[in-house]
Amino acid sequence: MLDRVREAAGTALVDDAGAVIEAAAAMSERFRGGGRLLAFGGAADAAHVAVEFTHPVIVGKRALPAFCLGGEPALLPVLGRAGDIAVGIRPAAGDLVVARGLGMLTVALTANEACAEADHPLVARSDDPLVAREIHITMYHLLWELVHVFQEAGS
Repeated sequence: MLDRVREAAGTALVDDAGAVIEAAAAMSERFRGGGRLLAFGGAADAAHVAVEFTHPVIVGKRALPAFCLGGEPALLPVLGRAGDIAVGIRPAAGDLVVARGLGMLTVALTANEACAEADHPLVARSDDPLVAREIHITMYHLLWELVHVFQEAGS
């Protein structure tokens, strides 16, 4: 079953590769300017995103400032600032409005529908929740890797 889920996730992700690359390039610019990543939404995924950026698993990759807000997007106006990055994992309607108002770059990992509030909506196009979650996991790992590629290219 796991192989089926991973295969379906990989197939679904192919169409959105350009959107992931664009989001990573924009995130890299924000990090380069001193921005921080604030992840929220699906609590386990938000924690996973934050730890990926702050504690790179590949030797030689730079740690980047990232925080997990868990399921508390209400903390965005308290902790967020212009130049930061808000990454919402399956965000509720309205979660990213405040972040955009603060001047934060907004990235939303959603299921089956684009988030109009996000600068970079990344959609897991699957009706199967297991496949959608696998797509999100793959997307945020790709974001991490591509942000570092852009960081290295710009240094």
